Amino acid sequence: MFDTVLVANRGEIAVRVIRTLRALGVRSVAVFSDADADARHVREADTAVRLGPAPAAESYLSVERLLAAAHRSGAQAVHPGYGFLAENAGFARACEEAGLVFIGPSADAISLMGDKIRAKETVRAAGVPVVPGSSGSGLTDDQLAEAAREIGMPVLLKPSAGGGGKGMRLTRVESALLEEIAAARREARASFGDDTLLVERWIDRPRHIEIQVLADGHGNVVHLGERECSLQRRHQKIIEEAPSVLLDEEIRAAMGEAAVQAARSCGYRGAGTVEFIVPGGDPSSYYFMEMNTRLQVEHPVTELVTGLDLVEWQLRVAAGEELPFGQKDIALTGHAVEARVCAEDPARGFLPSGGTVLALSEPRGDGVRTDSGLSEGTEVSSLYDPMLSKVIAYGPDRATALRRLRAALADNVTLGVPTNAGFLRRLLDHPEVVAGDLDTGLVEREADSLVDGAVPAEVYAAAALLRKVPAPVDASGWTDPFSVPGGWRLGGEPAWTVHHFRVSGHEPVEVRLRGSEAGGGGGPPPPPHGRAEQPTNGGGSDGTLRQDRRTTPKTPT
Repeated sequence: MFDTVLVANRGEIAVRVIRTLRALGVRSVAVFSDADADARHVREADTAVRLGPAPAAESYLSVERLLAAAHRSGAQAVHPGYGFLAENAGFARACEEAGLVFIGPSADAISLMGDKIRAKETVRAAGVPVVPGSSGSGLTDDQLAEAAREIGMPVLLKPSAGGGGKGMRLTRVESALLEEIAAARREARASFGDDTLLVERWIDRPRHIEIQVLADGHGNVVHLGERECSLQRRHQKIIEEAPSVLLDEEIRAAMGEAAVQAARSCGYRGAGTVEFIVPGGDPSSYYFMEMNTRLQVEHPVTELVTGLDLVEWQLRVAAGEELPFGQKDIALTGHAVEARVCAEDPARGFLPSGGTVLALSEPRGDGVRTDSGLSEGTEVSSLYDPMLSKVIAYGPDRATALRRLRAALADNVTLGVPTNAGFLRRLLDHPEVVAGDLDTGLVEREADSLVDGAVPAEVYAAAALLRKVPAPVDASGWTDPFSVPGGWRLGGEPAWTVHHFRVSGHEPVEVRLRGSEAGGGGGPPPPPHGRAEQPTNGGGSDGTLRQDRRTTPKTPT
């Protein structure tokens, strides 16, 4: 095993990897940009190295600076996490040339599977079913259009070099093909620097199911079951679970074997994921989509149902160890569901949000796990990926896991940064989700019904109560009731105190607060107890609801 590992990432995945390194007794090295000088992953690592300015191109995406940080810290290996350079063959090769172990597959495997056209041709030759579509690289616009006509409309245009839904265009009308191809090329070129496209048959109401594979350097490859990833918005996964309610044991075994063959076809080593598109009405007809040559965001659900730490096995395989278990030793127990909490505002069309985390409460325990890179005082900006954390729930069955996850999301508080937690909670309570009747278009179809733009009345009531100032007490213990803005008055019903609040993006709201005596008898009355009436929209003051929280920044090591 390695003595020191550099984590070439940030946020929750860096914190996640550091946790396993600590458990294995391996020294961890964090890297950071100027924007992350006091980030949680920096504070939790054994040591940290500054990369450069805030822009990713000058820090987390700089191969030269990452390699320099590894040598400066004495690291023997580099864990790329996911995102940034995790699937960059050039970075993997540069690590190898610099005498560092890249904790992942070989540069050749990354390059092969990163090219969707070559990947399809490779796994097809290994007997893995693929989606009917075009073949060959470098097709012209006319050749792509002709292939689409042969396949039959509708079709999906996809960039060969990329993922994450960027550049993908669903085309249902033949007359729009050339226009859609041109648009897909522009987006692919802008996103990946490569406008090579392929075209595939579109499968209506498909399910997205992926298989986790694990391979060592001694020829052993196993699969760890599947993950259902059909709940997506704009081709981005937001809810994942394991196992899928769609598959029976026979289909699970067949898909698992296909994933193993796909991994073998490229000489894979480490943890990887083979993604399939599956017609919801015919789960036995599954098709290879692509292979992700890295750890997936949703890996915790597989960890919970298998009992395996995937980061640990990435490290052990990279260190040359042989897998001590075979396929027959892998069992799936219980059910796990993950929700991705992102800095975005569903009520405003899912616009990215930001701000300072003023207060933070993340659920844990009772079958709930939170993987997070947040802490109070964290500045969330648009510089990096909007995902803040992942909340994962486990239970003996799917119903229990869903119930626990909904409750956990209700307890998840990120004051100061709007998130999609409420949207995710309502999605998990949708009848089709509860029934397991999923497809990749469900979220888009139901999004409007799942967005609640109203600010809960309790928020305004709590703000009004927080504005109550305790009555001053003099040396003799006397409390002056007239100094309290609670409306108390002698011998009569307390008067209403009026407050005005405005939450950003919403109309001003008036809240009336009235105190009431808690007891009688002689002597000065006790401080009034607040009672806030239902807030109403109103004019008047333009006060802003906010909470100031002071924290002392820590200096990174």
